[in-house]
Amino acid sequence: MATTEECRSALDKLSDNLAQADGKVRTAAGFDRSLSCHITDLDVTFTGRLVDGRIVVTDSVEGPPREKAEIRLAMTGDDLVALVDGELNFARAWGSGRVRLEAGFRDLLRLRSLL
Repeated sequence: MATTEECRSALDKLSDNLAQADGKVRTAAGFDRSLSCHITDLDVTFTGRLVDGRIVVTDSVEGPPREKAEIRLAMTGDDLVALVDGELNFARAWGSGRVRLEAGFRDLLRLRSLL
């Protein structure tokens, strides 16, 4: 089971990957939205913003998100690490329910090119 520190590190790595991306991926990630990522097996939520192509984690709290972010993710710590390391396909994980992604329709359309 991934630790809280490993999950935070995975989010930092994902942020770095987004910041280094080119083309459509960089454009899709280049907007300003509040973000939460609930790690279900650890019952911890990382909160922050997706801004200018980077994920900026501002806090972590015990339990589910206290406020409704514009983009909300939920998954196990192991799945987060596997997604960032390229060992788990996001679309398949989302389709099977291993990963939950909730966002407004327009945000989902923009995020589609990140997947």
